[in-house]
Amino acid sequence: MSIGFEWTPERVEELTKLWATGLSASEIGRKLGITKNAVVGKVRRLDLAMRRQPPVAKIDRKIITLDSLKANMCSWPNGEPGKPDFRFCGKPAEIGKPYCAAHCEIAYVPNTKKKTIAA
Repeated sequence: MSIGFEWTPERVEELTKLWATGLSASEIGRKLGITKNAVVGKVRRLDLAMRRQPPVAKIDRKIITLDSLKANMCSWPNGEPGKPDFRFCGKPAEIGKPYCAAHCEIAYVPNTKKKTIAA
């Protein structure tokens, strides 16, 4: 920041115009010969609309891929292998089983046939 910088009406007008174009505070600061922080401070004092960062794709932390699957996690597959949304259940697995309680009920169907007793 240069010594003796003053926010004249002309500089405020230039800042307002540059801010409206979407330039970053750093870029505006370079154009005006001041720091990014000076730009941000003045923008706040002028109560100009603060810009938001572009939305970042939300990461679903619940997606369990083969790389993140642990031995104590349910390995029930969800989706089609090879597709980007393919994942595993990931809930805590039942002791000694590869699946959670809900998926064990599906995977392990009791035998309904009666065993014949050999005589």
